[in-house]
Amino acid sequence: MTPFRTRALAALALTGSVGLAACGSDAPQSAGPGDDAPYVNGKTFTLNLAADPGALDPQGSAVSALFGMTQFAYDNLVNVAEDGTILPQLAGAWTVEGTTLTFDIKSGVTCADGTPFTAQTVVDNIAYVENPDNKSPFLGVFIPAGATASASGSKVTVKLAAPAPFALNSFSNLPMVCDAGMKDRATLKAGTNGTGPYVLTEAVPSDHYTYQLRQGYTWGPGGATSAETGMPAKVIFKIVANETTSANELLAGTANAVQITGPDADRLAAAKLDSVGTQALIGQQWYNHASGHSTGDPAVRMALTQAVDFKQLQVALTSGKGVGATQLATLEPTGCDGDAVTGHVPAFDATAAGATLDAAGWTKGPDGVRAKDGKKLSASFIYDTSLGTGGSAAAELAVAAWKAAGIEVEATQQNSTQLTGALFGTGDWDIAWAPVNVSTPDQIMPFVSGPAAPKGTNFAAIENADYQALATKAMSANGAAGCQDWFAAEQALYQAADLVPFANNVIPTFLNGAKLSIVGSIVPTSIRMLG
Repeated sequence: MTPFRTRALAALALTGSVGLAACGSDAPQSAGPGDDAPYVNGKTFTLNLAADPGALDPQGSAVSALFGMTQFAYDNLVNVAEDGTILPQLAGAWTVEGTTLTFDIKSGVTCADGTPFTAQTVVDNIAYVENPDNKSPFLGVFIPAGATASASGSKVTVKLAAPAPFALNSFSNLPMVCDAGMKDRATLKAGTNGTGPYVLTEAVPSDHYTYQLRQGYTWGPGGATSAETGMPAKVIFKIVANETTSANELLAGTANAVQITGPDADRLAAAKLDSVGTQALIGQQWYNHASGHSTGDPAVRMALTQAVDFKQLQVALTSGKGVGATQLATLEPTGCDGDAVTGHVPAFDATAAGATLDAAGWTKGPDGVRAKDGKKLSASFIYDTSLGTGGSAAAELAVAAWKAAGIEVEATQQNSTQLTGALFGTGDWDIAWAPVNVSTPDQIMPFVSGPAAPKGTNFAAIENADYQALATKAMSANGAAGCQDWFAAEQALYQAADLVPFANNVIPTFLNGAKLSIVGSIVPTSIRMLG
């Protein structure tokens, strides 16, 4: 998702690929008949994506497809392993003392164009994201707003404007652009300029993107190198919108990895193909709080929440395979563990929904649609096509429930680009199913507080004083010590019906002829081609 001055939403093509997540460095994982096959060099790894990533500037968009592709050409300062351990990447050592972080940049790191990667390059990257004129979606998400950085030799010192409980986790998601790319950002729209294990050699938008393995790459997460036996010589990201087509290509061996959320998953599992699962939030209901929208009325938001059975929606959306949502930060390893959702979302009660609207002056007309001051109660509802057939089934249930409550709702499926354009650009929406996936609770703050789009990332224009106060308190704690306050802050959003997370699911990435690890997104140095 990319419009709105390249500001983008996190992981909303989630069911196409997962974004805004920490990358890890665990050994390749898979399960099934390929386990005993030898690793083979020189092969091409083909991954099918459901949506095109748009412009490739790695700091200009956090859309899922791009975030996953970025990991192949760009590195981060540090890395987060599957168990939450912080691992070295571009930085060989680091310290955290209050609001000051230091990173010692490894010597010998080079960019794809052969130039050295320096501490000053890190400083320039941080300054770029911190500049609000650049409209980077990572500001306030992966870099705390107000942070400043300076370089001395190989050492980078970052001073935060306020405490940030998961600062290292945040910096583990910030892709570092090399000097030439920093000087000419236009070259990053259809090219790459980073220190990562791969370099982009061909870009055909809406069709495919080809990456070539770099020789001499030795500074990967946890010491990974490009000399590992079985790493693919080429990686091709192929854009295939239809899941059935992708599943067929995987079975035929013309694709090596496909993320599947619909009924084709059963077919691939029955074929005994290997798979790696990613726990993610896939059902999340947002309301546009901005003035001029029917959902700007708190009573309407409450009634829309009370009128639907979210358990029923969760079953439909996940084809009975998922579970209820537990918190906003779902991508593992999460900063907080527990259930902040259960018992805090307004209960399903169609009668109560009607009473809420009656009390607010929305009365039913002869056609069954409510109206107030001569204006009918209607809402536009958008949801991502990548939610598949389950998304369509769940949407039908929701629209029927809202109709019964007297709310006229028009549902429209949109691809990730259209969805982001509406959320961050036109504002032409009232209800949206757009799951934002993050790994720590502080990363969600810019999406539920602060400046509304287009000036900020708060695309729903949420203003919840209780959330703001509790989240601010949580920010002053160190890491998991603030989890109780983070959960209380989230609950303030649910209780007010500001948004509703309602479905988690394990999203499988099916494999054929390859092994790999996923920690939020595919770990490039974990891919091994099988003979």
